[in-house]
Amino acid sequence: QVNFVVCQLFALLAAVWFRTYLHSSKTSPFIRHVVATLLGLYLALFCFGWYALHFVIQSGISYYIMIIIGVENMHKYCFVFALGYLTVCQITRVYIFDYGQYSADFSGPMMIITQKITSLAFEIHDGMFRKNEDLTPSQRCLAVRRMPSLLEYLSYNCNFMGILAGPLCSYKDYITFIEGRSYRLQQSEANGKEDTKYEQTDPSPNIAVAQKLLICGLSLLFHVTITKTLPVEYNIDDNFIATASWPVRFFYLYVSLMAARPKYYFAWTLADAINNAAGFGFRGYDKNGVTRWDLISNLRIQQIEFSTSFKMFLDNWNIQTALWLKRVCYERATFSPTIQTFILSAIWHGVYPGYYLTFLTGVLMTLAARAIRNNIRHYFVESPAVKLCYDIVTWVATQAAISYTVVPFVLLSVKPSFTFYSSCYFCLHIASILVLLVFPLKRTEKGSKKHESVQPVWSRKLEEESLLQKNNYPTTNNSFSQKQEITFRYQALKQ
Repeated sequence: QVNFVVCQLFALLAAVWFRTYLHSSKTSPFIRHVVATLLGLYLALFCFGWYALHFVIQSGISYYIMIIIGVENMHKYCFVFALGYLTVCQITRVYIFDYGQYSADFSGPMMIITQKITSLAFEIHDGMFRKNEDLTPSQRCLAVRRMPSLLEYLSYNCNFMGILAGPLCSYKDYITFIEGRSYRLQQSEANGKEDTKYEQTDPSPNIAVAQKLLICGLSLLFHVTITKTLPVEYNIDDNFIATASWPVRFFYLYVSLMAARPKYYFAWTLADAINNAAGFGFRGYDKNGVTRWDLISNLRIQQIEFSTSFKMFLDNWNIQTALWLKRVCYERATFSPTIQTFILSAIWHGVYPGYYLTFLTGVLMTLAARAIRNNIRHYFVESPAVKLCYDIVTWVATQAAISYTVVPFVLLSVKPSFTFYSSCYFCLHIASILVLLVFPLKRTEKGSKKHESVQPVWSRKLEEESLLQKNNYPTTNNSFSQKQEITFRYQALKQ
């Protein structure tokens, strides 16, 4: 953990140096690729020792597969190999070396590299094999029309900005950043013309980086002072289960799981700040002309803590992974996309049984929450006072459901997980099943895809913004509200 923090702080300084002295206006893309890759591999070697060779091996074999298999089927082979290699490494790390320990977990960076390998394979397949009219608007925006060189491929997978903690970014976004075209694209794509007034302006990320580092500091302070005083394991303490009332137990469940989140806030926000410090992550201006540096942000803390639905929580937690699951699984699934997506998410996270218990429980919770929302929410949105009461009730229910669902994710093993669920009499599992039996579940997945296929194609960044706001792989779309939201954003971007 100390190595990780030291390496990330070094990466932050390297990012400032990279943006200042190796800016795209001063240096060729080749040099930027080489330096970003070598720095990334050095950090990986420092943090994980020779385990870092797995990153190069996984990337190298995947690139070889892409070259020899061809664009027609390479996405399938790359997907199976990358996910399989990751799983083998996770099995050896967990069951041979150190079960339950997070130290020297080289599989963490491999999870991000696996996302990049599979994402790029699908994007190349979409861009070089599939017909343009068969692609959804988001797939057309992300499609890669030429095979990357080995250097570009390694730079994308192993650059120092994202090798340790990500986040995932699209290959096209990364290449436009390296080549210095990302800001000009922001100015030109809204109306299809180059805006020479702003073409040479380079927006400063300093304010965004400072704000994110402040969040990192507060998250780290909370983690080292509060988190250890509220262990999740206390939820299965025999004396606590026997003596505490149900309200007390659910309150402690909520606060203990809330206290477990700041370490993720710290790691993901620091990773985002590193990319921003290097000049990567700019997403245009808001309607007030303020720069937005959240192109590859991985979470929105306020929306997470005040989520009033399971969907809202999932939409704002680990955003880039949600988008990856949506693009490589949910949009391409031939049946039960929600179930397939949760299974893929469990396999990608690792081989601890607790992960599978969490995501199988998550399937039930997602379907039940969707059924309730579709069938009763419209009765409570007319009056502001009633809506406020509804929001309070749904916030409490959402936080309870999220906490209940992710306990096995933290406890990892089967026995303590079942101890917790049996102490709660599997109450939310049973409630979710009853909800699904009572309320009809509208089949909206195909309808959502149909709506997406006729959605007008605007700018690359506008589509990404829409995806960030609507990354609802386990949820449904509301066609009318989505059109209103996209239209508003398009007008704001034009302004």
